[in-house]
Amino acid sequence: MTNNYIYDIPVIEKILPHRRPFLFVDRVINFKAGEKIIAEKDLLPDEYFFAGHFPGQPIMPGVLVSEALAQTSGLLLGLTRKEKGLSEGKMNLFLANVDIKFFTPAKPGDTLRLEATIRKGYGSLFLFKVDAFVGADPVAKGTLTLSEKN
Repeated sequence: MTNNYIYDIPVIEKILPHRRPFLFVDRVINFKAGEKIIAEKDLLPDEYFFAGHFPGQPIMPGVLVSEALAQTSGLLLGLTRKEKGLSEGKMNLFLANVDIKFFTPAKPGDTLRLEATIRKGYGSLFLFKVDAFVGADPVAKGTLTLSEKN
């Protein structure tokens, strides 16, 4: 767990519509408006998904790692708008496309570092390069596209 953060849950909840147990970002540790964000999620041993995925050898499901990366990407857009004075409210975003490869599983007790970089924007579509790590070990890498519904 990192004690040095820029934004935490109260700010994150003003931008993302997600709430626990489906909020997968605990804090933002680095942010450059319109470019890049680095966030973290502490994987507590009592997370609901560990009980069944998999008993005896729990790991975070890949679909939830992808969701955490999508939430991080949405935060990048929302915090950029907030910093530019364009909007303070929740963003209405949908995951339009995902192309992510998985490497090392994330386990109970790990801190998942989530990174998203904006590659391109096409009107209401935004393409991100995304990476997830535990320490220096890559958990997932790829791209995803978010679509904003007006």
